[in-house]
Amino acid sequence: MSQRGRPKTFDRETALDAAMLLFWNRGFEQTSVDDLAGAMGIQTSSLYSSFGDKETLFLDAVNHYRTGRGSVFDAAVMEGKTAKEGFENLFRVTAAELTRKDQPSGCMLCLALPTCSPKYDHLQQELDRLRALSDMVLLKRLEKAVRDKEIPKSTDLRLLVSFFRTTLLGMSLQARAGASKETLLKIGKLALQIWPGKQSSRDR
Repeated sequence: MSQRGRPKTFDRETALDAAMLLFWNRGFEQTSVDDLAGAMGIQTSSLYSSFGDKETLFLDAVNHYRTGRGSVFDAAVMEGKTAKEGFENLFRVTAAELTRKDQPSGCMLCLALPTCSPKYDHLQQELDRLRALSDMVLLKRLEKAVRDKEIPKSTDLRLLVSFFRTTLLGMSLQARAGASKETLLKIGKLALQIWPGKQSSRDR
């Protein structure tokens, strides 16, 4: 049977990875459907039939990032015998990942949709939800540190998470502006200087 006239097939994961990198580099609103189709190596008709519209593709790309390249951050903070070691590892991994040469600098969840017009509020809400999930990972690590008497139970854990998240966001912006891995490592070490002291007997 002749193969003539059959549409070209493509690898969905490879195409999704290409879309992710483009959204990550340019941002959602600055990326057109034609740009995406070109980067993915497919026709716009194939893009729509395989991935839906641009918004659906963006959400798929964000999930692709979070379960792939972006998963290293949540994993990093869970390593180490103590919570402090986990956060030291988080900042070390962050400095390395945000400045890799084989991908756009910074964090996709922070940079792909920093601001948006009201019609895309639902996309921003989804990113906020995903960032909140990562914050819960940090919070659970700190809650365990309290149970293990590594830090005082009087510590405002949510404020500490907010401080570390703000630092990580700043590192992402610095990376996009051209900061080196060494500079980001110094920022992380500086942030950890506020780490709470061990729980005293009166706090128990």
